[in-house]
Amino acid sequence: MSLSDALARQSEACASLGSPFMGRMLPLLAEIWPTRSALDAAVLGFEGDIGPSGHSLPLRLASGLHALVLTGHDADLIAAYPPNTVSDEVLRTAVKAALSRHEAFLIQWITSPPQTNEVRRSAVLIAGAHALVKRTGARQVHLSELGASAGLNLMFDRYALHAGDARLGPDDAALTLEPDWAGPAPINAPFTVTERRGVDLNPLNPHNPDHTLRLRAYLWADQAHRVALTDAAIRVNDAHVDQSDAVDWLEGRLTDAPHGRMHLIYHTVAWQYFPAERQATGTTLIEAAGARATPETPLAWLRMEADGQAKGAAVTARVWPGDHHIDLGRADFHGRWVDWAGDRR
Repeated sequence: MSLSDALARQSEACASLGSPFMGRMLPLLAEIWPTRSALDAAVLGFEGDIGPSGHSLPLRLASGLHALVLTGHDADLIAAYPPNTVSDEVLRTAVKAALSRHEAFLIQWITSPPQTNEVRRSAVLIAGAHALVKRTGARQVHLSELGASAGLNLMFDRYALHAGDARLGPDDAALTLEPDWAGPAPINAPFTVTERRGVDLNPLNPHNPDHTLRLRAYLWADQAHRVALTDAAIRVNDAHVDQSDAVDWLEGRLTDAPHGRMHLIYHTVAWQYFPAERQATGTTLIEAAGARATPETPLAWLRMEADGQAKGAAVTARVWPGDHHIDLGRADFHGRWVDWAGDRR
């Protein structure tokens, strides 16, 4: 896939996810791309798919430009970015100049993979956790998140969810999520998180200014509400994310079942990026742990992942003992809407 094709595909995806600015800026970036430059050589150095399903070079480049805006390092680019409204020609000129002026910065920036840690995905984690607590009867929960990034979604029990007429979460919630909700109201089954821990190949520390910049830069410039939610999540974050291969890490987490607690393993738009061999090994480990589960040591596996269907991601769960498969519904990849089915048991 050429960079131009990758930018076009990413443009369509961003527009469909509610970012008109990204839908407009990425095609302009393709028009003024500096061929035969050092930046072009850096992009050409990536092997394999550079598009949204691979290295995501369009998002890496766009986030690098956004980082220049957030840090105040390019006045012309700042003037051309939201909340300002400018013509295509002004935006094209500002981006072209930034590519040249900050080439060394952008070359270094794109060496790291995207990190978004979309907080709005916690809407399905809140609803899903309540449903699974209700099913198992375990009022204490032990959390293990795979692909946790900065751990912002490890704090979902500190957030509130408004879903139709229902509200779940603490009275002093750090933030409130209000997705467009279809289907039955989520079950309210209060619980306490007794331990929370996650894993990521490249975890970010949300209290490190450089890492915070990376998190905010991958949020799109015309979606200030996402920045506000991320900042609110960062303020209360005290989760620990280990740096490791997720499946190797999970094997250790499954060694001892926490008595009297539900062990909730979960991931949101992460499993699809694991190699097939790692997926198979991880599934085998979880199923083996499930076979050992008892009513006093229940195990649940909650997933929000792409499944090849056109509309959003599938939200599913498996629960042990008994290996019950539950289709909880579907959700927008960024958590803008939830089409909830719930636990129909």
